[in-house]
Amino acid sequence: MSEILDFDALREAMAENSEQPEGPARNARAEELLAAAEKLGIPLAVIEALGHQLKVYNYSSEKGKMFVPFARLLRMWDERPEDFDAYETHSLHWVFKWVSAGMLDQPHIPLASIEKWLGEMERRYRLAGHSERAVRSAEHSVAAHVGDVARAERAYAAWLAADRDTMADCHACELHGQGWWQAELGRDAEALRLWRPVLEGEYACAHEPHTVFASSLVPLLRLGRPDEARANHLRGFRLVRAMESMRGAYAEHVEFCALTGNEARGLELLAERPAYFTDDGHPQSKLDFLSVVALLMDRLTGLGLGERQVPGPAGREWTARELAAHARGEALALAARFDERNGTAHVSDRARARMARQPLAERLPLGVRSVRPAPPPAPPAAPVRAAGQPDLPALLAEARRLSDGLRPNAVEAWVAAAAAAGDAELDPRDRAEMADHEAMSLGPEGTGLFERAAALYAEAGDPGEALAARARGAYVRALAGDVDGAVPAVAGLYDEVLALYAAGGTGMRQTASVVMSRARILTRRAHQAEGEGAALAEAEAAVREVLALVDGRTGEDVRLAARVAEAQAMFGELAGLAGDLPRAAELFARGAAAFVAAGLPWYAVEYEARLASLAHHLGDAAETERALRAALEHGGAHLEAPGRAQLHLQLAEVLGGRDDFVDAARHALEAAHWADGAGESATLGAWARQQLGGFLLRQGRWAEAAEVLESALPDLTAETHGDGAVVQTQWWLGDCLSELGEHRAAAERRLQAAEIARHWPEQHDHATLAHLAGESLGQAGLPDEADRAYARAGDLWRTLGNSPGLIRSLRARAWLALETEGGPAEARALMAEAVRVCEAARESAPDQETRQQLVAELGDTHRQFADLLTRSVSEGGEGPAGRAVLEEALSRLQRAAEVFTSLGEGALHSRTGTELTAGWLEIELDRPADARARARAVLSAYDGYDGYDNAGTDADAETGSGDDGDGDGDGDGGDDGRSTVRARRAEAQHMLRVASQD
Repeated sequence: MSEILDFDALREAMAENSEQPEGPARNARAEELLAAAEKLGIPLAVIEALGHQLKVYNYSSEKGKMFVPFARLLRMWDERPEDFDAYETHSLHWVFKWVSAGMLDQPHIPLASIEKWLGEMERRYRLAGHSERAVRSAEHSVAAHVGDVARAERAYAAWLAADRDTMADCHACELHGQGWWQAELGRDAEALRLWRPVLEGEYACAHEPHTVFASSLVPLLRLGRPDEARANHLRGFRLVRAMESMRGAYAEHVEFCALTGNEARGLELLAERPAYFTDDGHPQSKLDFLSVVALLMDRLTGLGLGERQVPGPAGREWTARELAAHARGEALALAARFDERNGTAHVSDRARARMARQPLAERLPLGVRSVRPAPPPAPPAAPVRAAGQPDLPALLAEARRLSDGLRPNAVEAWVAAAAAAGDAELDPRDRAEMADHEAMSLGPEGTGLFERAAALYAEAGDPGEALAARARGAYVRALAGDVDGAVPAVAGLYDEVLALYAAGGTGMRQTASVVMSRARILTRRAHQAEGEGAALAEAEAAVREVLALVDGRTGEDVRLAARVAEAQAMFGELAGLAGDLPRAAELFARGAAAFVAAGLPWYAVEYEARLASLAHHLGDAAETERALRAALEHGGAHLEAPGRAQLHLQLAEVLGGRDDFVDAARHALEAAHWADGAGESATLGAWARQQLGGFLLRQGRWAEAAEVLESALPDLTAETHGDGAVVQTQWWLGDCLSELGEHRAAAERRLQAAEIARHWPEQHDHATLAHLAGESLGQAGLPDEADRAYARAGDLWRTLGNSPGLIRSLRARAWLALETEGGPAEARALMAEAVRVCEAARESAPDQETRQQLVAELGDTHRQFADLLTRSVSEGGEGPAGRAVLEEALSRLQRAAEVFTSLGEGALHSRTGTELTAGWLEIELDRPADARARARAVLSAYDGYDGYDNAGTDADAETGSGDDGDGDGDGDGGDDGRSTVRARRAEAQHMLRVASQD
């Protein structure tokens, strides 16, 4: 750390410190700089250093330290106001507001002192000629803090009525405060109306929209607008995460998690900021934080997770139950200190109300990975019949009602009946049905129980149901892989049941069950034989027997109706095996419709999902979407989490394929949520998050997309998801970070993606990512690193024979050379090489379309060459050497204009933009007549021009820009149509006036 020897060095050091992250290190440096300022013997240096110290204290967790430097500043002002320049005079009055608010947040400062300070602020503002707007805002803060609603309302009205002047807070901060008050009074809709300009980016400052995003979360939930609350959480938390001074806003994000079923994410947030538990420099935000910690811990305890280990104050381990008690005690102790100072109970009442808040959403999916912690399983209790509990006959009746109607949860109802029965004596029929349904729940492991059920059915005098139970057991054997054993087993049962049915010894339901089991087993064999003709024909014949037996005879029996529906779907399965996919799709649709018509929509889900897969394979996007939506609708609450996640994800991909990114994002969000619930966060959940991030990106929701993609990345692996998915996620994340202005981080993501793509056989993605990384590195102020990335991209473009890519990389490197050791000479050489590459590629273009594209690139390159030459002329370079460079630039512009002219109407805007740039250069070279001629040429080009929609299909060159902000220095950004025509005409007319004056 170099010694501060003069005022300029001090100012430079303070500016550098201002750019450092908030926190104790920055504060300590400010204290060192004040000591250095005092050694300079310059009063203004001390004033500026005190102001810097006050500022960094205010934007940190050590806000309580700012009163000392402010008191010293105020004393210096009272003693020698002439030592303050205009800026420091303004700053002194400005920070009165910080100090007033800061006093409220420190319970050791008496209320009388705060009121006295408020009066002092009002007096000094009046003497300085300032409006009372800031004073009334400060008074409102005092009244609201102590709970004096009447005074707060009066001050609020006076605040809004007073004129805005240079002492008023910025629009963003004022609107935050005004909206906060409305929300405090329960006027959530009005609060959101006031916050709208800040939330939409119309107003911003150092801490906004950060705090507005946080403050909006609970009001949005209360208003039933969860989608907006989710978006504001993802966008807002990204802003406050790295800002140490924003503990209060951070707390509101933790609170949001506690109120929306996202307790696990709330714990993650607590773990990120351990110092927030103990930092004492700002008691009010500590109270806010501890209050929501207590809320979150109570929520976990209520979910049966009171003994779960959670992040808490350093020095020991904490359970949720222990931390809840600790945080509540600390928060209420702090609140009591405030109330003792204020003479009211308002702060304690607010803290208790906050800690007692109830969830506003059972589970609000966020898209980021956050699996809700599950409570430990309760130990199994012996069934004890309590008063009012259904007796065994009622449980049996309910189980039979559900199973006869093929209702969901029938198996669970039989389990409940069996548990209630215990060792009681039951008739064989009851025992048979219990064993039968238990076997169904066990799958392949239930074969032996089917045999027991069959024996009990026989004992109960129902030989048909006994045969049906054995047939079900045979089908389970086939499912387990023993198809060869299942086929002969079911054949005998089939013969027996048909004979029994013919003799009147059993009913159609039991007979249909055996016949259907046989058809299922033979269909499994057809699968095993991969659609071999004989096996396929035998399976089809077996399914026809089901329909021959049942179709038209179902009556009110839903079990028989289900046999008809399943047979239709099985025909679809067999058609698919035979390779007739359109027929298979038609039959799956018919089977699904039959299940729905029978009142059994949950059985239709499997076949609608299969139909969706077939329709997708056949290229029928509309039918794919319809089938997936039907599957979700018909499955309803009965769909298990993995299946629901799959259906939502498939639907998201279909919707994304037709650019319906809003609905696609909604379904990808649901897919991620259900995948997490199914324990598949790292597999299906990661894929869903990756897709969700892409859909959010396509909507321009950069911050939300970045949060989701960052959450997906740790789980995405080449082994599970493919390295293409990893590269695409890094690529998308780089795009998001670039849009958010986080250029260094964007470059890291793009370089990581490029490193993976460099091993692929096809190198286009590698080249593109290297080029994008160069763009980000340049925007991050790292020109040497950017040049290396562009050089890497250029080599790849050259190898790929991609001339436009190579040309743009050369142009970008030329612009960067102006900032590096290469300087103007290297910049000129690179731009000249870009011209040569462009001309050579134009001559060898394989077709007219490619040639036209390269002609446009040539025009852009000549134009940028001119801009680069102009910019390379140093200040004061009006001498012969400088004039020669400008003449060369003018020549390049002339060549660019000629190239654009050759492209005709499609390059009109590029040509006129180039002409105007040349005209200004003519003026600089003292050739007003030539400038006027160029201006008139532009006006003539647009004379009587009404074809706004047809003009400007070319790149619109902003005069003299040299770079359009896309990082490659190509200046090819711009707009088309009416605005461009108006701008060109206005600039040409202005040029005429300036050239005429010359």
